[in-house]
Amino acid sequence: MLKYSDVGEILSLIDSSSCDEVILEAEGIKLVVRRGGGAASTGGPSPHPVPSGAPASGAVAQPAASPPASPPKASSTGGDGFIGAPMVGTFYRAPSPDDPPFVEIGSKVNVGDPICVIEVMKLFTTVHSEMAGTITQIGVDDAQLVEFGQMIFMIDPA
Repeated sequence: MLKYSDVGEILSLIDSSSCDEVILEAEGIKLVVRRGGGAASTGGPSPHPVPSGAPASGAVAQPAASPPASPPKASSTGGDGFIGAPMVGTFYRAPSPDDPPFVEIGSKVNVGDPICVIEVMKLFTTVHSEMAGTITQIGVDDAQLVEFGQMIFMIDPA
């Protein structure tokens, strides 16, 4: 069972990272954390207030399919349409095994559009496009381990 102190520690880790969204599923509980807050509860118990020493990230129990509350900030671009992995983890092209991939080669994306998910120890982080354009290359196979900064997508901004 997640303890109040565990949630505070998770929020501290997320606040010090470039993650804009994290989904944690463990022991029958689902915790969704989005930078910028503004999310609404889905009828479960109200979240506990964040202690004064904890970061200001919003933590709310809600379905993972909700859109982000605010456009995400850029994480790791190498310029010229290069989007690198913002963290080490397992790369997934779709939000779940039964869903279609977020993007394909030739897909048009805007800044802030979800393009993949990276899982680290059962924490699922949605990666958002850092630029508008057309996907020209997908550099990683589905369910493959990625390293920080490794090319995951190339986007033609034209």
